[in-house]
Amino acid sequence: STVEAGPTPQALLTEMSANETILPHFHGVIQFQIFPAGSATMGRNEIQPLMVQYKDRHTAYGPLVAGSNGCTFIALRNRTGDSAPVYLSKPGYKEKLKPSKRRNWISRHIPLSTRAIMKYRKDVCWEPVYDPDKQIADELDAKVVRLGAGMRVLGPDPKVGNGYYVFVANGSLVREGSDLPRWSVVYVDSSEEGISIEAGQSGLEALLLRFPKDDD
Repeated sequence: STVEAGPTPQALLTEMSANETILPHFHGVIQFQIFPAGSATMGRNEIQPLMVQYKDRHTAYGPLVAGSNGCTFIALRNRTGDSAPVYLSKPGYKEKLKPSKRRNWISRHIPLSTRAIMKYRKDVCWEPVYDPDKQIADELDAKVVRLGAGMRVLGPDPKVGNGYYVFVANGSLVREGSDLPRWSVVYVDSSEEGISIEAGQSGLEALLLRFPKDDD
């Protein structure tokens, strides 16, 4: 089915078959991509779980080639917008290409804790996803937060930047009385108030991925 372009957020999970290839392409919207399972190569980069890609709009990447055990990735966008892929192998792509910051960043491998370490963690731990030496001149941000069982922390101010996702990488996130399991996502719009990030009884390790303001 076709998703109509608009201001609503969009989260898409793709499961690639063994050795499947996605050809080089770009999108008209900013996106994060999370790689939580399987393996792949993206250009010269080796992709292993857990890794995160940030990509500005109109920024080409690929090819993405799944490994022998396939590859799962989750694309996160703060608005649907012009999210359809534009392939460099098809004529006319240059006419659709517009200026942008052209950032295409692949994170380091992000290790996840064992159940015992995660559950009994005593202190809130924040870790940057990307090298702190990167010169980020806008509101873009990507962090890992690690919480022990039942711990909670206030999420970032949504009014900074253009919304953010909370992705449950390990353990569970308590929201409105329910436990959201691994690979759940929560989107926090820039018009909302800050949220409380609360770990379930096994603890929580989550990604917080914040979008910069539009540069159109």
